[in-house]
Amino acid sequence: MQTLPAMKKKLSPALRQIVETAALTAVIFVFLVTFVIQGYKVYGSCMEPNLYTGERLLGNKFVYHFEKPARGDVVVFRYPPNPHKVFIKRVIGLPGETVEIHKGKVHINGHRIDEHIYVRNVPHGDFPRQKIPESHIFVLGDNRDESNDSRSWGVLPLDNIQAKAWVRYWPFSRLAMFR
Repeated sequence: MQTLPAMKKKLSPALRQIVETAALTAVIFVFLVTFVIQGYKVYGSCMEPNLYTGERLLGNKFVYHFEKPARGDVVVFRYPPNPHKVFIKRVIGLPGETVEIHKGKVHINGHRIDEHIYVRNVPHGDFPRQKIPESHIFVLGDNRDESNDSRSWGVLPLDNIQAKAWVRYWPFSRLAMFR
């Protein structure tokens, strides 16, 4: 039978290794969630039929340190009128461009853009011609008639963007990567 001091000597390196591994895992996790990837839950019908309430996605928080948002990106951001709320919308207009909507059709710099890939319901309404300032973008929901977006509260400051939607992981039956 082993004595207690002999057992401590055997357990000590193993316990130390477990504690070091747990600490390193926690540091990596905090780094990833803070700077690289974060999970988000979809609320509301503004992005239907591409995103439904209750679906969950991962957002890439790192990508916009190396590239600028592009037209068509789905972004997660702090809602300008209330930064405690998080919204998900699609990038439509970029800094320096002009945006205008006639009978639901979006025109950028005077040219109609093709949105049939992500806008399934025929949108209605108009939006007057507006130039997007530098360091801002124009965002719209895919379900235009049910979306609270740049048409109602204005352009989105780039600093409000938290992440680019990367992967829808729940429900698993709708698992998909965003383009």
